[in-house]
Amino acid sequence: MLEQALHVAKEAALEAGAAVRSYYKDEYTVKDKGEDNPLTDADLAANEILERRLREAYPEFGWLSEETVDTPERLEKTHVWIVDPLDGTREFTLGIPEFVVSVGLAIDGEAILGVLYNPIKDQLFTGIVGKGAQLNGKDIQVTPHPTLQGSRVVCSRTEMKKGWFDEFTDVLTPIPVGSVAYKFGLVAAGEAESTFTPRPRSEWDICGGVAIVHAAGGRCSNRHGEPYAFNCVKPLVDGVAVTNTTIHDSILGIMDR
Repeated sequence: MLEQALHVAKEAALEAGAAVRSYYKDEYTVKDKGEDNPLTDADLAANEILERRLREAYPEFGWLSEETVDTPERLEKTHVWIVDPLDGTREFTLGIPEFVVSVGLAIDGEAILGVLYNPIKDQLFTGIVGKGAQLNGKDIQVTPHPTLQGSRVVCSRTEMKKGWFDEFTDVLTPIPVGSVAYKFGLVAAGEAESTFTPRPRSEWDICGGVAIVHAAGGRCSNRHGEPYAFNCVKPLVDGVAVTNTTIHDSILGIMDR
């Protein structure tokens, strides 16, 4: 079942990504959902494609998306699609190609399957927990880098500008990247050892990425080191810590500070 679900999710993400790409650096409507949280025609077009494709294929599954009005019926489901049709909308509006279509499947509260697609760089990250992760069809794994010293962290531009990483640059190399979900894909692919933030995130920001990082041998937790539970009444998580596993406790120590 999971291999077939991954195939369906990949095809849906590719189609949604093509819609996003058609709007990139073109004319589109931008609405404001709140502080630093724009909404564009591309978000809505991608959401329509994902919802149609995934719900037609699996009508018995629950549904949680940033761009769909939430309903409590998903809480009764064991299998739930958790999606962000365009994670990194701010980068999209600025013409920075660091955003993804994010699709995750949670089963009994655990992220099991993930697809992240960057339609501008044509990067397709996929994974099933226990069965491995791929980037454009080639197997990927987190890095074996053993210590905090010399490790790379993909981080928020905003947090970097605020100086959050300044006191750690003697041990860490911060690399600013847009989308939350895209950062997960880069850690899974061995492009960095970690990404972390103490700030709350939504389930749709991270579900697909958590599955892919775990499939690639990494570790994901909230800022207290606790594993994530998905399909909650309030779909907010308390911070993000994503690593190659070996430096996880060290990253949690930095977050405590």
